[in-house]
Amino acid sequence: MALAETLAALRSGGALQTDPLLQLIAAVSVGVVGEEVVLDLCYAEDSRAQTDMNVVMRADGGLIEVQGTAEGKPFSRQAAGQMLDLAAGGIAQLCRHQEEAIQGVV
Repeated sequence: MALAETLAALRSGGALQTDPLLQLIAAVSVGVVGEEVVLDLCYAEDSRAQTDMNVVMRADGGLIEVQGTAEGKPFSRQAAGQMLDLAAGGIAQLCRHQEEAIQGVV
């Protein structure tokens, strides 16, 4: 929000000709707790997760960062795909909220 407001002020003041904010970005954690793939792990879930993954994506689905760790046995490609799909859904929702928040600013 602060970045969007600052960029809008710079554009209206003539310091910027175009908006350099090309894509919204969001990040979430996902993991496997028990047999369940979980979005946005709280501390209690994170501390007992078999797999913990952090995902940063652009609003258009482009991946910026994926960092996953198996805390015990290795996780499968299928589990990685499930975690990435869940992360993408959570990030899409966060980007929608960001878009709504900055509607009146830009």
